Amino acid sequence: MSSPFRSISPNILTGTIALIILILDQVSKGLAIKTMKLGDEKAVLEGFFRFVYWGNTGAAWSVFSQRNGWLAIFASAALVALWIFRRHFEFHRTGGQVALGLLFGGIIGNLIDRLLHNHVVDFLRFYWIRRSGEEIGFPAFNVADMAISTAVGILLLLTWQTDTRRTPSIKSPP
Repeated sequence: MSSPFRSISPNILTGTIALIILILDQVSKGLAIKTMKLGDEKAVLEGFFRFVYWGNTGAAWSVFSQRNGWLAIFASAALVALWIFRRHFEFHRTGGQVALGLLFGGIIGNLIDRLLHNHVVDFLRFYWIRRSGEEIGFPAFNVADMAISTAVGILLLLTWQTDTRRTPSIKSPP
């Protein structure tokens, strides 16, 4: 099946997706910052979903907490490396271009937060309350985090697929 994006330059497609993610990410975080104070929580669906305004100085799930500066340097280096080595990330395929666009937009969105706020702004939180009253949930996240996670999933799927254009045919013996 032919991709509807075939006539678009791979760099343009990747850049457009990155820009869309970056705009969605920064606008949504801006709304969280404008409507709440750091540490605030607002229940949307009690027992399931809250808007929060939490600052994360670490990476995913607050790993490497309080390492904001180092993570900003790492994110910058990752952007450069991803661009230089993009051909190794299925960039010849539309799915790879979409994945890299999501990655670039997400990484840049969180990098902007690190540089402007000294933490990444997280504002979406899913959770539930056990019968015991204990609250358990998924760590708070944002649009950039969703884009990065989706990109990684797409890249994993692409690497598992057989690309008949690159796979040499194996002839069976007569």
